[in-house]
Amino acid sequence: MQGPAASLCPEPLSTPDPDGLAEGSSSSPGLPERPPGPCAPPGLEEALCRMGLEREREYAGDIFAEVMVCRALPWRALPRKVTPEMRALVVDWLVQVHVRTGEGARLDLCLHLGILVVTGAPPQEYLSLAGDTLYLAVHLLDSYLRAGKVRLHRLQLLGMACLFLACKIEECVLPEPASLCLLSAGSFSRAELLRAERRILSCLDFRLHHPGPLLCLGLLAALARSSAQVMLLATYFLELSLLEAEAAGWEPGRRAAAALSLAHRVLEGASSRPEPALYSSAELDPLEPCMVRAALRGPAPGRAAVFLKYARPQRQGTSLTAAHLLRRPQPGPC
Repeated sequence: MQGPAASLCPEPLSTPDPDGLAEGSSSSPGLPERPPGPCAPPGLEEALCRMGLEREREYAGDIFAEVMVCRALPWRALPRKVTPEMRALVVDWLVQVHVRTGEGARLDLCLHLGILVVTGAPPQEYLSLAGDTLYLAVHLLDSYLRAGKVRLHRLQLLGMACLFLACKIEECVLPEPASLCLLSAGSFSRAELLRAERRILSCLDFRLHHPGPLLCLGLLAALARSSAQVMLLATYFLELSLLEAEAAGWEPGRRAAAALSLAHRVLEGASSRPEPALYSSAELDPLEPCMVRAALRGPAPGRAAVFLKYARPQRQGTSLTAAHLLRRPQPGPC
């Protein structure tokens, strides 16, 4: 099962604006046709019950098709001036803001000699946001970067505006724009944030709905009856993939399946695979090395937020355990 790639955004106009974000096309070409959904696997209704969705059992097939058959972003290179390292730095900063990282939540991204660098100060207030909010924010960031134009010194503004939009969709309590500006150490004003939000909505033609890979992972783990330890490790691998620019072109379902499959094999042996297997090894094998490299990289500069987040006792030191297990010599064939 592999969803076809299709464009989520119209081509933007190149007219610049005071915020450094290009105005999007105002045309509405119409929504793309939905690809045919796969057959619901056995045990789907029971899996939904384990996820706390007992009342939705009647719509199990529709939920599965909505979550698992989701188009990936079309492959398109990042803007020439935005390198994968710059994108990773912005995503890393969003992770810190999202998880309200004590001493690192109030940070500023600065452009110095063409290189984005991070400066920070002790935060004054924190956010407590849902996991899906982070994934949607990064999806909106990637969508805009591939459809619009942005100046390097406005990358932080773009990231925060995407997080603000994601909060409006996923959160019950919306953070105040002034609070988000405070977390940026005064890099932009409330008016600039709201203006950037309008530019993103125009560029993406208000197409914000996106069943993210975290929801897919929950469904796949419930189907496979994965243990809590496997689920935590898979969540870590999945969140690491947010930092990789190439992961934006992966379908959410296949991305989640790769993280879950890798977690099973790391904890239960090389031959272990979650069942039912909705994807073949040939479909998952190209994705897993990217997650392995990210896990072995450790707290590298500009990419440390996810590693440090999962190194905490609250998450059982998962990032440390993953690095140790991945470095462990694998037994050879008998």
